[in-house]
Amino acid sequence: MDMVNCKKSGFVKKVTTDRNKIIALLKSAQRKEEASNSLPLSFIDSKITLLYDSLRILLEVLALKNSLKIYNHECYTAFLKEIINESRLGDEFDKFRKLRNALNYYGKEINVKEAQAVLIRMKNFIKRIRELN
Repeated sequence: MDMVNCKKSGFVKKVTTDRNKIIALLKSAQRKEEASNSLPLSFIDSKITLLYDSLRILLEVLALKNSLKIYNHECYTAFLKEIINESRLGDEFDKFRKLRNALNYYGKEINVKEAQAVLIRMKNFIKRIRELN
């Protein structure tokens, strides 16, 4: 889905920037990342889900700083590609979104080696989004 369709569908709306909300969201993202880091690798689904939540919240902050509210995770991909001009990050986020959905909704299992690689990629993604914020 592209930004035009996201806006037409009501999944992206113009908003005024709310500094207090941004501060609260940044704290929430940090707590989720810390919670993920505190879990042992045996809780891999939870670690990945928490990191995904953290990075999605950081994307929400980035969108708010661009006066946008995004109501659909797929539209964050379009936001990264079309508004932020970071196509690679958009593709990477979409992979994380699909993996998280597969783990949470379809019972996908992931081996430890693959999980460790995903966690590293997610942490690098979070670092990059923080740099953009």
